[in-house]
Amino acid sequence: MRLTRALSAAVLLLGLAAAPAAAGPSPSASPSDDGGAPTEAGTSFRTAAEIEQGQRATANGSAGDYLYWSFPADAGQRPTVRATVKLPETHEAQTWRIDVYDGLRRRQACQWGAENRTAAADASALQLACVLRTVRAWSEPWANDPLPGTYYVRLTAVNLPTSDLGVPVGTEVRVDSKDIGGAAAVDGSLAEPLVPGVAVSSGKDDEEDGEERGAVLSAIEPEDGWSSGWWSDRWVWTGVGAVLAALAGIGGYALTRGSGRPSRVPPTA
Repeated sequence: MRLTRALSAAVLLLGLAAAPAAAGPSPSASPSDDGGAPTEAGTSFRTAAEIEQGQRATANGSAGDYLYWSFPADAGQRPTVRATVKLPETHEAQTWRIDVYDGLRRRQACQWGAENRTAAADASALQLACVLRTVRAWSEPWANDPLPGTYYVRLTAVNLPTSDLGVPVGTEVRVDSKDIGGAAAVDGSLAEPLVPGVAVSSGKDDEEDGEERGAVLSAIEPEDGWSSGWWSDRWVWTGVGAVLAALAGIGGYALTRGSGRPSRVPPTA
């Protein structure tokens, strides 16, 4: 009876502890409205068009141009960048490439996806994709791990034939993320996300008006704001494991202790 009660309590605690973790929404679970998505792309890192995750950004350009977009990615997310290039009716074979850079402008390698593709001469469009590694809340200075902050997408044609230089093209870019959760949690976090201007936004001018030295250049951030980096559902499952271990010890003791100390009264003849 004691063992049955202990197991029932363990199942109840497990359900109560898992419910909050499962109920938490994914940062990019539902796509946002495309009405506010940009219709132009930047030509450099500083002029990159800002997009939110879940938006479908469009832009017209010319073959040979560098097209830039930027988006926010927080700790625990694994971003996937997809791009579509719409080609003119007449063109030679073209190779297009998509590159993703983090807030320190370090190129981040794709785990998988077609980041380079060649369109045949009769192709009307081609699609590119890049699935990044999971963003970490903290990393060693020498490591190239993706960190929270602004990410840059660069789309361009490589090894372009001279006859196709300057031909008009249309592009579409969309970024979505999968929330990995506590599986990617680390013991540490950045003081600030890696967004443009964050180093000077908190500084004060020497003048009497006390105005800030500079404004944050990037106005984009995740829907729920930047996470602190210390909390994850790993804490929940650690607590659940501790409770189950304690209940298992109690149950084992109840099964092995027997009926108590034997009586010292000698049996009657």
